Amino acid sequence: MKIEQIYTGCLAHAAYYLESNGEAAIFDPLREVGPYIERAQKDNARIKYVFETHFHADFVSGHLDLQKKTGAQIVFGPTAKPRYEAIVAEDNQVFEVGDYKVKVIHTPGHTMESTTYLLIDEKGEEHGIITGDTLFIGDVGRPDLAQHVVSDLTEEKLAGLLFDSLRNRIMPLSDDLIIYPNHGAGSACGKMMSDQTQDTLGHQKEINYALRADMTKEEFIKELLTGLTTPPGYFPQNVLMNIQGYESLDTIMERGEKPLSPEAFEAAANETDALMLDTRNEKVFARGFVPNSINIALEGKYAQWVGEMIPDVKQPILLITEAGKEEEAITRLSRVGYDNTLGYLEGGYERWRKAGKETDRVNQISPKGFEKIFTTENTLVFDVRKKSEFDSEHVVGAVNIPLNEMNQHLAQFPKDKPFYIHCEGGYRSMIASSILKSRGWENFVDIADGINGIKDETKVELTEYIAPTTML
Repeated sequence: MKIEQIYTGCLAHAAYYLESNGEAAIFDPLREVGPYIERAQKDNARIKYVFETHFHADFVSGHLDLQKKTGAQIVFGPTAKPRYEAIVAEDNQVFEVGDYKVKVIHTPGHTMESTTYLLIDEKGEEHGIITGDTLFIGDVGRPDLAQHVVSDLTEEKLAGLLFDSLRNRIMPLSDDLIIYPNHGAGSACGKMMSDQTQDTLGHQKEINYALRADMTKEEFIKELLTGLTTPPGYFPQNVLMNIQGYESLDTIMERGEKPLSPEAFEAAANETDALMLDTRNEKVFARGFVPNSINIALEGKYAQWVGEMIPDVKQPILLITEAGKEEEAITRLSRVGYDNTLGYLEGGYERWRKAGKETDRVNQISPKGFEKIFTTENTLVFDVRKKSEFDSEHVVGAVNIPLNEMNQHLAQFPKDKPFYIHCEGGYRSMIASSILKSRGWENFVDIADGINGIKDETKVELTEYIAPTTML
């Protein structure tokens, strides 16, 4: 069977391309649809269907632009209520793509409309299942997202439905089937996904905690809901965009790719409520930046951290990028629904500096420099990694404020005494540093290379996690 996984690492997202006898289908596409159209053109194929496994929360799908540009029909599973032209399939309905068949299997639980697509080859043999966020490799989809859109869909109710879907609709299928999930490790749609992005159903029955044959529904619900973190704030907004529709990416790019001179950029920043987003490398940013700009570097999980730190997807944004990176920055913003880019600083930061405009910087210290201070002074240290990372190992005496909770805990950062800040490697702590700078903090120093540098280059004492003993 000719099926290809198109994986995008920064979002831990997998779309799928299916082609047979001149007809193609795309499953769960990203916002920019050009690569899918080009892939079909390479096969001289017509994109017939765009299959959606559910209304996604962590990204805005490209289904509407694909429909507009190719004439493909959008297909959702049972109970979906899109506010645009689409096929809402019936359970067990079969669609033909060339000589292949795609069978709809309604699997509610992650969301009510969540659907698995069974792939059947030209010989009538079942090949695999495209599971969306119902079943991952090593995990299953979290059942607490839909309630942020429909309040009476409690996580307990959805978890119970997911248990039934897995036991009654997926686990009875052949062990030889290949699982094609929508996400891999790093996605916020699950809690313990594998780095692997496909596997057989039989192997998952052996190793996936959620598919244990002897698990009761009550045990499943308890285990699934334990340890879930708060989902990013942009998730419900993305769901609504996927339900209601959105502007074409072409329109967004045309609006965002507007070069602004330093004077025009400054005027736009002063006259609007736009956020200045600097996407350069964190170490480059530290050496000089436009005052009050926020650093979220393109080199990391850029879109995800934009979603975590900027509450409103409608927030106007002015970009500062490396030369030639403007299109990438706007495109990756749009993947998670941030469509309101107003333009970018032409010539970047260097042109701003050469124009004599005001600049700012973040004070940094090397791990070795930090070691000297830490061993001789009473040093206040903030660690902005996740709690699980902090719990496993951290600088003795450090205070943990995870980056995604920082805006709710700014009062814990003192303005009347100095402190140091770090993360794992420097990416997240520079986001935090830029936020502190924009809010008026000046008395802190960022530790370059984070805990990795501290561990590798210093003798700074670290506290390691010790599992509690069980008293008999």
